[in-house]
Amino acid sequence: MKNAVIGNNKQKANLIVLGAVPRLLYLLQQESSSTELKTECAVVLGSLAMGTENNVKSLLDCHIIPALLQGLLSPDLKFIEACLRCLRTVFTSPVTPEELLYTDATVIPHLMALLSRSRYTQEYICQIFSHCCKGPDHQTILFNHGAVQNIAHLLTSLSYKVRMQALKCFSVLAFENPQVSMTLVNVLVDGELLPQIFVKMLQRDKPIEMQLTSAKCLTYMCRAGAIRTDDNCIVLKTLPCLVRMCSKERLLEERVEGAETLAYLIEPDVELQRIASITDHLIAMLADYFKYPSSVSAITDIKRLDHDLKHAHELRQAAFKLYASLGANDEDIRKKIIETENMMDRIVTGLSESSVKVRLAAVRCLHSLSRSVQQLRTSFQDHAVWKPLMKVLQNAPDEILVVASSMLCNLLLEFSPSKEPILESGAVELLCGLTQSENPALRVNGIWALMNMAFQAEQKIKADILRSLSTEQLFRLLSDSDLNVLMKTLGLLRNLLSTRPHIDKIMSTHGKQIMQAVTLILEGEHNIEVKEQTLCILANIADGTTAKELIMTNDDILQKIKYYMGHSHVKLQLAAMFCISNLIWNEEEGSQERQDKLRDMGIVDILHKLSQSPDSNLCDKAKTALQQYLA
Repeated sequence: MKNAVIGNNKQKANLIVLGAVPRLLYLLQQESSSTELKTECAVVLGSLAMGTENNVKSLLDCHIIPALLQGLLSPDLKFIEACLRCLRTVFTSPVTPEELLYTDATVIPHLMALLSRSRYTQEYICQIFSHCCKGPDHQTILFNHGAVQNIAHLLTSLSYKVRMQALKCFSVLAFENPQVSMTLVNVLVDGELLPQIFVKMLQRDKPIEMQLTSAKCLTYMCRAGAIRTDDNCIVLKTLPCLVRMCSKERLLEERVEGAETLAYLIEPDVELQRIASITDHLIAMLADYFKYPSSVSAITDIKRLDHDLKHAHELRQAAFKLYASLGANDEDIRKKIIETENMMDRIVTGLSESSVKVRLAAVRCLHSLSRSVQQLRTSFQDHAVWKPLMKVLQNAPDEILVVASSMLCNLLLEFSPSKEPILESGAVELLCGLTQSENPALRVNGIWALMNMAFQAEQKIKADILRSLSTEQLFRLLSDSDLNVLMKTLGLLRNLLSTRPHIDKIMSTHGKQIMQAVTLILEGEHNIEVKEQTLCILANIADGTTAKELIMTNDDILQKIKYYMGHSHVKLQLAAMFCISNLIWNEEEGSQERQDKLRDMGIVDILHKLSQSPDSNLCDKAKTALQQYLA
């Protein structure tokens, strides 16, 4: 059987159909079977698992994993190795659930104990761990069972395969895990610290797979806060190694992995972004990522074309991710990226690709570049980026919507020339729709974009926003549990209520509800920033011609303004002062009656007190207000 199935998928499938698997598993578990027989059974099962994904499914259905794990309790090393080899093959298949390794709590400690038996047990067990360690729960289990101590010394093994699998283990253990990363920094192997061993494995004379994986280990430790971003092992070793992986000489898979890891390394650090952008012409080198599959004439064999096609979208996705990281903070880098051959066209094309991953990476890249005032005014306008962006926003998955709507916020800033056409293409309804999303990030972006849209806008746009959003929705957002949503909604109200004719118009139709909302917020348990924004909205209302009366006839609100003038926080005192100044300003009709009413309330006494304030700003404002009474 063994000789029949090796390298022959058809034979493997035949044997499985004929029911060989339950029989082999029966013999493997029989007390009376000799060790040689059990070992042969494990080898044949391992060979069957090497076939198609359907083969692996058939094996899983016959409960192969518990049977093989049971086999690991045998005293015979050859049999243990055969079981581990088969387990390795089954666990590395995408159809096998990782959880099966963790269902029985005795398995992990037993595997740790088997690590010392032979180089094969070391290779297979490390390979099983690195494939089955998905997410923080698995990392914690392995860490608590001594994975770091047990695997560290394997990095100096004589066997390349063992060293490689141990290295892969460390990369999955350290990923986004501060606890593991902080431990790794201080681990000694033969008198050398782990980071130094990783750096040695980065050198150019080492196999590419080893260079890449050790660069990942150092990247993950750096992102988890265990190594500083300005440490030489990052700046002089890890970063240049990853840039090398992006070059034309590397295989497509290596270029994808190199670019994605580099994007992750430099994402939060502007200094690393600057260094990477001037290393080996990286920005130009990435432009090559868009040239696959190469022109058909150059490809003679169909296998190569297939390979290129498969990796083409991965390459584009990786390039977009790295451009997004490179351009996250620095204006000059953004300019360089945009000036790279046909870059804007490529990103715009990326927005309508069939692959969700490529679309997401393209939107992220554009979002990163849209943080630049200069680019919003030039390249973004020349390429009418807003058109494909509005299309993306129609029916995309949430993760794309969050980034695309963030970018829309930038395109709606008052200096952006795209603002007009976006408004004409139905953005108001779209954004009002986002504010009703279950996802708080989408609610924030929807309301933020509306806030930018309302800034210094004409009356018609403001009326459109209020009509589409509806006052019910506006007040729902004012009681949203997410602080960002509340702050941006107040920002929107403040922008809607600016310039006198607009203030009077909006307050004449929605005055009652807006005053109610303001009262509720000033009475609620909110932080200083929220209350400050709310008082600024009141100050805007107080600036209206007819809108003033809504405050003057509302004793409750007047008492609140008085209370905040005497508050312990200067920001709130200043905001309350603005309200008072707008109400008592002399040149305006009815100012005398308003001044008298406020004097009777004791406002003038408070102004005298504030004119002695140690805060110069507050003191000046109070003096200016008192002059209105004297004039």
